[in-house]
Amino acid sequence: MNIRISVLVDNKSVNSEFLSEHGLSFWIEIGKNKILFDTGQSDNLIENAGKLAIDIAEADAVVLSHGHYDHTGGLIAVFDASQKAKLFLHPKAIKPKYSFKNQKSRIVGMSGPSLATVKSLEAGDRVFWTEKSREIVPGLFVTGQIPRQNDFEDTGGKFYLEEKCTIDDMIIDDQAVFFKSEKGLVVVLGCAHAGVVNTLDYIAEMTGEKQIYAVLGGMHLLHAGAERMNRTIEAIKKYDIQSIGLAHCTGEDAMQKLRDVFGSICFECIAGSQFEF
Repeated sequence: MNIRISVLVDNKSVNSEFLSEHGLSFWIEIGKNKILFDTGQSDNLIENAGKLAIDIAEADAVVLSHGHYDHTGGLIAVFDASQKAKLFLHPKAIKPKYSFKNQKSRIVGMSGPSLATVKSLEAGDRVFWTEKSREIVPGLFVTGQIPRQNDFEDTGGKFYLEEKCTIDDMIIDDQAVFFKSEKGLVVVLGCAHAGVVNTLDYIAEMTGEKQIYAVLGGMHLLHAGAERMNRTIEAIKKYDIQSIGLAHCTGEDAMQKLRDVFGSICFECIAGSQFEF
């Protein structure tokens, strides 16, 4: 089965022809099915998709990794273009979300128009809630809510459920997608707020796989301390991962550490790039 992943949105791009923004969006073609995983923070994904000869209207499904603005901002443009795609997301993805930085709180959840899009799709029976793992299209699965089983991974930042920023947001809506390719198991991350190790361990438990061929996406290791980085590196070795795609919120320091350890198996997942499995 032919499988191709195209990066439609990332913080960086392969060249000036492709738009970049703080956000993430992957187009996954698996067999005859086409899945959009996250939508970036604007409608830039539409223009970038066109440059890759990708028609967003052909999407069979849209899966959201979590409810932050930089992964959900393109929802309006996507569903303006697509009349058939179904939307898969965790119920908590539509709840209010805030961060706290420079002594100020700011909204980091879905915009009002994005929320309205979800509500409209729900009324049309095109929304599917993913608290648990499920198959999105033949061969491609979403994890649903990921158990937090270790004591060294956190959400990767100061996130809260209300404007006063007194109630921590554990971002339980965080989820990943995965599929089996001819080369092995491939995991695609949004931001890995549940933790890269927690995510890989959960997928390994569900699939019974002891090896994972590739991991791509945002790893939210921006503020990771030495223990977290070391344990993440140990997990990559444990699962004998052969291909590591670095994107979005992984963090430049963490990216360099991963390159120092794993060398050429690390590569950039930036807007305009494409990969086959």
